[in-house]
Formats: sequence, structure tokens, C-alpha cells
Amino acid sequence: MTKYARDEFDRVPETSTRQGVHRTVAESRRRRLGPVLAAGAAALAVGLVAFLIMPKLGTTPAGTTAAVSAGQGSSATASSAPASAAPASPAPASPAPSEVPSAAATPSGTPKPAAAAVDKTQPVAIYNGTTTAGLAGRVGGTVTTAGWNLGPTGNWGGVRQQASVIFYSSAAQKGNAEALGSLLGIPAMVESAEFKMPLVVVLGPGFQ
Repeated sequence: MTKYARDEFDRVPETSTRQGVHRTVAESRRRRLGPVLAAGAAALAVGLVAFLIMPKLGTTPAGTTAAVSAGQGSSATASSAPASAAPASPAPASPAPSEVPSAAATPSGTPKPAAAAVDKTQPVAIYNGTTTAGLAGRVGGTVTTAGWNLGPTGNWGGVRQQASVIFYSSAAQKGNAEALGSLLGIPAMVESAEFKMPLVVVLGPGFQ
């Protein structure tokens, strides 16, 4: 029993099927929220299954597969484009026929300088540096016969020579000295300005 006084809500007919007005309202609200809660729980369960189980099974959405395929195709195109666009290195051009050196046009060797003309008008002095008497006169005859201009002859009074030698006064007389040496068989030649003659032949020991 309660200590509160009875009110109009406690006076319910015994034959009436309605028991408590506030209880009926509460039950109707629960019936309306039940389907909404059930649908929310089902959607949550489906989302969890799709998020946790489907990646493990290797299932991917169709949109993701198409995007991956498109990305792979674009990367393959990008990788193949530079190879096709790269210009081929030009082949070395062959020289024109006019640029090819000809064996006939190539000189066989360095041209030899022209030999200086022999001037036999230059006087030639002949001195005997041996003990053979009359050797200077005999050699003088040979020089004259060859067309040379014979100068003074006699015995050699200078430093004793170990072999025959031809002295020439300057480089301009070198060609004449070589020609005279070939005639007399004297290979030794010395340039000297001490003599007043352009060509001086000194016959040394062993001259034949």
C-alpha cells in the first residue's frame, strides 16, 4: 500500500482491456524504434563484414580495378613513349669521293733540294802535305783536265794533316768543294775563312 491518496487513474473499470495509459504510450514508442534499430544493426554488420573480411578474400571493387588498369596502361605508355620518340643516332657520313686521298696524289717522299751548280771558274789551290815530291803538280794536272781553274800549288807549310782535306771559304763554296772531293777522292771537308782562296786542297799521308 502507498501513502498517497488514490486518484482518477486508480479508478479503472475491471472489464476494460486497457490497463494504464502511460504504459500504452511507452509500448507504442518501443514498437516504432524496434525496426529502425534492427536496420541500423544490420547495416553496421554488413559494413564490418565488407571492411574486415572482403580485403582478406582478395575482392576489390570494380571501380578500383578499372583505376589500377588505367594507371598501369598510362605508365606503360609513358615508359614506351621516350623510347619511340628518341631520335636515332645518325650514321657517320662517308667522305665524298673528292675528299678521299688518292695514292697517286700522295708524294712518295720529301723532294730533295736541287743541287747547287758547280762553278769551276773558282781558283783551286793545291798543297802537298806528304813527303812525295811533285804530288801537288800531278794533282793540279788532274784538276785542270777536269775543267777547274787551277790556282797556286806547292808544299804545305801549315799544321801537319793526318789525312787529305779540302777547305772552303763559305757555305756558297760547299757545292764546289763536294764536287772537287768527288773528283779527287777526298771526303773530308772543312769550312774555314783563314785562307784567301775559295778552295784549298791539302794532300795528306796516304793520298794516292
